[in-house]
Amino acid sequence: MYNVLLEATPSQGGGMQMIIMFGLMFAIIYFLIIRPQKKKQKEHQAMLDSLKVHDNVITSGGIFGKVVNFKKEKTIVVIRVDETTNTKIEVQRAAIAGIISEATPQTNTTK
Repeated sequence: MYNVLLEATPSQGGGMQMIIMFGLMFAIIYFLIIRPQKKKQKEHQAMLDSLKVHDNVITSGGIFGKVVNFKKEKTIVVIRVDETTNTKIEVQRAAIAGIISEATPQTNTTK
């Protein structure tokens, strides 16, 4: 009977393994989620810092336009949306999703 009680007691040596598993899970989450997100934020901030007048941009809402002016220490960007009616809108600088490069139009040479 004494042998049965000794066999039924659980082992107490799993604490270090659990700490190692939590550390590995945190490392995986860091390298798969947190690190790429920080890299993307740095690239977006660098793009916003390089923003200048006459850049063609797209906002996070999908509006295309050309930067005309900056207001309030470059926190607000004035964008001209329509060339013919000179329609302008003001957006926050953080709402600029990207700078659109002016690619040269390709002509179709096949006949």
